[in-house]
Amino acid sequence: MKTAKNMGISTVAVYSEVDRSQMHVQMADEAFCIGDEQGYLGMDGILNVAKDAGAEAIHPGYGFLSENAEFAELCSSNGVIFVGPPPSAIRDMGIKSTSKRIMSAANVPIIEGYHGDEQSDSRLLEEADRIGFPVMIKAVRGGGGKGMRIATSRDVFLEQLSSARSEAIKSFGDDVMLVEKYVDRPRHVEVQVFGDHHGNAVHLFERDCSVQRRHQKVIEESPAPGISLRTRTNLGEAAVRAARAVGYVGAGTVEFVMDPQQNFYFMEMNTRLQVEHPVTEMVTGTDLVEWQLLVAQGHPLPSTQQEICDRTRGHAFEARIYAEDPDDDFMPRAGPLIHLSAPKVTPNTRVETGVRQGDVVSHYYDPMIAKLVVWGKDRGSALRGLVRGLGEYSVVGLDTNIKFLQRLALHPSFKAGDVHTGFIEQHNEALFPNKPTKISPHAACRAALGYLLLEETPNTQDPFVECSNFQVNIPSPRTIELTVGDCDVIVVITPLSDGKYSMNVNGDVTNENNDMIVSGSLTKDIMTSSMNLKTTIDDITTSEKMVFIPGESHVRFSDPDSIHLYPTNGEESLKFSLPLPKYLSEFATSGVSGDPMAPMVGEIQKVLVAPGEEVAQGQPLVVMIAMKMEHTIRSPRDGVVESVHVAAKDNVARFDVLVKLVPEEEE
Repeated sequence: MKTAKNMGISTVAVYSEVDRSQMHVQMADEAFCIGDEQGYLGMDGILNVAKDAGAEAIHPGYGFLSENAEFAELCSSNGVIFVGPPPSAIRDMGIKSTSKRIMSAANVPIIEGYHGDEQSDSRLLEEADRIGFPVMIKAVRGGGGKGMRIATSRDVFLEQLSSARSEAIKSFGDDVMLVEKYVDRPRHVEVQVFGDHHGNAVHLFERDCSVQRRHQKVIEESPAPGISLRTRTNLGEAAVRAARAVGYVGAGTVEFVMDPQQNFYFMEMNTRLQVEHPVTEMVTGTDLVEWQLLVAQGHPLPSTQQEICDRTRGHAFEARIYAEDPDDDFMPRAGPLIHLSAPKVTPNTRVETGVRQGDVVSHYYDPMIAKLVVWGKDRGSALRGLVRGLGEYSVVGLDTNIKFLQRLALHPSFKAGDVHTGFIEQHNEALFPNKPTKISPHAACRAALGYLLLEETPNTQDPFVECSNFQVNIPSPRTIELTVGDCDVIVVITPLSDGKYSMNVNGDVTNENNDMIVSGSLTKDIMTSSMNLKTTIDDITTSEKMVFIPGESHVRFSDPDSIHLYPTNGEESLKFSLPLPKYLSEFATSGVSGDPMAPMVGEIQKVLVAPGEEVAQGQPLVVMIAMKMEHTIRSPRDGVVESVHVAAKDNVARFDVLVKLVPEEEE
């Protein structure tokens, strides 16, 4: 939308009822509601908006109808330009079995597998046995990790097949599957291609998207680390052959799986602009959306292959900021963004987002909050910029993957470029460390100082008020109790002269000698709702962002006051909670049952058990859909189902009890 405005093109947005207040609605010159949360899939409704607004073209974005050949044809038949490839290319490349045959004929390497029409479970299992485990099960119309499962052995094949089929139906309305050999320790390397109506086709080099969770990308970079010049050249040429084979027009991505010897095989083609396209823009100096709009108008490609090669420079990373909990198997989260502030945008740092502070991340759609994109003159400098940017990102209200991304970017193997799709599993211990049993007393002092200075903030909305050098008249000691995760600390504070404090920290702390002299200041950030905390401890000064969130009482639980610290030195952020009053604490824990609960807001798809049924630990109980993904809720222990609290199609909130379990002897 920003690019269109820069080109002098007026924009019209469509939005669902749940997206009424979202950023894209405010940015557009006009905006039309298209109904409930399924409205983005309504082809006729969207086309009617285009006609009513007098729009000449429709840009389908990243998802929903962007790879739908029927929608592209509908646009064409109604005289509206579809900003994307011709329907024939979408159709050919959208069906994986068809695309494999076309690629083989175009001399693009393909991987061994079964792409046949016979789709019975027994036939697919037979083909998996023939290919040899492990195998990859994929929806033929799939993409974005949906409808994709890995079967490591014959024993789990049918369970994984059923799950992949179910997810494919939900996402694409088609459960036809293909089975392929799973390449051991593979890399996911993709090539950006572009074609026009004049027969021109170019590539804009490759991106490495190997680090993934749930078969979805986490961090992308360009160029791919450690790839030889010969491999890079072969990748680009193969991708252009793929584009030419289907008469491709517009932006597309040819995805390859690469083995440790840098042999690569065609995986699929995404016939749209990818979420990770900014890393390509950063290293090639292009605006790919501008290219899309120019090509859609009939213009030739703005650059030749040689011109692209001549200006390509440096290295770029993109980190996807998600509302999800990495410690809970990356379960998506939904809810309000109570506080949101991002790194400062510079020529080398981009923040692409569709949400603002106060917006709600809905369970109906993908939980991405933003994309942080950083460029550097080489991989090392770009990676340092990424780490710095992640440290400057602060989100309160929802769990996010930011700390996980920091650990990932700082991991020695990632820094060395030793990446593959099993990276997260291989380095699980380092990326998911045990929760600390002790915290730094310096961190506790910083939080205590911030809370003290915050209490003394004058009751005013003036953003220029500075709270510094606070001094009490009577130096009486004060105690502040703080909790970080499972760590409890007590800070005893005695005011001194000149705005200084003597602080003694006890409890779950790392050092024994915890007497410190502390001073500092707290100033409001006029651009965000955060504050800048400067702390001097024993003559050493640190600066960090601080966010204070007042506590609230809810029906199911109560939230205490919390202080969030975001250090500027690359350390992970910390959340300090102040203890609840006793009556609230008892209320907050009175409903905890240990029974299986909904991990997020969503819709129940299937209930797999009935009252009176014996279940084993790990057995699937309920399947729910949230954030367009299927999630299986499993039994936390052996027992007997006493009651089932949900049915298919029910909407559930986070922490709703789904199934009541009792020990077998009680039954």
